Amino acid sequence: MTTEDLFAGERAERRRRAEPLPARMRPQTLDEVVGQAHLLAPGAAFRTMVEAGRPISMILWGPPGTGKTTLARLVASASDAAFEQLSATSAGVKDVREVLATAKHRLETDERRTVLFLDEIHRFTKAQQDALLPGVETGQVILVGATTENPFFEVNSPLISRSTLFRTEKLAPEDIVVLIDRALPGLGGAALADDAKEALAGRVGGDARLALNALEMSAIIAEGRDREEIGLAEIEEALQRRIIRYDKKGDQHYDIISAFIKSMRGSDPDAALYWLHTMLEAGEDPEFIARRMIILASEDIGLADHTALGVANDAFQALRVVGLPEAAFALSHAAVYLALAPKSNSIYRAMEAARAAVAQSPAAEVPAPLRSASFAGERELGYGVGYRYPHDAPDGMVPQDYLPDELRGAVFYRPKRVGHEAELADRLEHIDERMGRRRDGDG
Repeated sequence: MTTEDLFAGERAERRRRAEPLPARMRPQTLDEVVGQAHLLAPGAAFRTMVEAGRPISMILWGPPGTGKTTLARLVASASDAAFEQLSATSAGVKDVREVLATAKHRLETDERRTVLFLDEIHRFTKAQQDALLPGVETGQVILVGATTENPFFEVNSPLISRSTLFRTEKLAPEDIVVLIDRALPGLGGAALADDAKEALAGRVGGDARLALNALEMSAIIAEGRDREEIGLAEIEEALQRRIIRYDKKGDQHYDIISAFIKSMRGSDPDAALYWLHTMLEAGEDPEFIARRMIILASEDIGLADHTALGVANDAFQALRVVGLPEAAFALSHAAVYLALAPKSNSIYRAMEAARAAVAQSPAAEVPAPLRSASFAGERELGYGVGYRYPHDAPDGMVPQDYLPDELRGAVFYRPKRVGHEAELADRLEHIDERMGRRRDGDG
């Protein structure tokens, strides 16, 4: 080894020691990557492409701290390509053109390709994105764009059509624990209390970079306090937020979601907001919360407010599109709306009554007039005979039976005269009178 090589190695080691913990812990191979099994499992398209050393232009779409930069670097290293990195927050068209020119020269002189990693590609304007197209089309660069936003909304169609989309997912708490355990030996032998590790893994929202940065900061705080073990207090200060004691697999998980649902059912928006944000601050899975609101919209509100289900589902979709913390607005919006909506459990009761009827008459036959008569010979068997087409009547209704013979006259749905459902109750009363049906009482 020459003196120049020796000094180059020393300089590289100094640079490495100065890097933050996430950079020092960056995986060097696909097998070192934690999480993203759908991309990295044997036979998965992404892994196959990387291992073949035949990279293609792509867009990596996913939450922060899910390894998009790492995957881009591994794409380059596996194909022995040069790695160029730009950030859309600071780079412009001039920077893009310089990279493309360098990549073209490299390809013509060294026959070596270039991977251009463009972080936060969604922040590029249309003109800036268009500047990338020539290099991508001619193969001068392999573009790896990274974004936390839906690329179909934020990235130009020509660029998307020339790229393959790969979605990265937030890491599970158990994945974060693997990273923490892997990083601890590089922090001067600092120990991490079990409850502090659990809190850190559960409080970072699947963001590996945030977890490692917080771990490094907590180690510095503990060292300054002459503590050999990093505890909850240090993790709390590193995250700059209070750690709420909340066991997502224990009683608190079920008790607090129960309190949240009962608060909305009980029309208390203040309590609903309190329990909602208790869960969010504690790191509860926000999709679990959103799913429960969708259920409540039908089970406890139903047709008393026929828009409630849409509001709950919109909040779920907003969470999918923008993620936390911004989606907390949509979740809060939905929680307040559902709490204030008129309540009716008529859908729940109708569903239970229908299920009971199915259990009692599991082999009930479809009445002949309601059967399909789409094939030759079926009408000779009586299928469809006697069916009366409702649209032939002036008001679109004709008295006829739609239930099996043994359930004729059965009533499952009994509306409550609450909110919008009161209007439906009036309409159903008219329908029943027209059909000759009797529906005693309401909900």
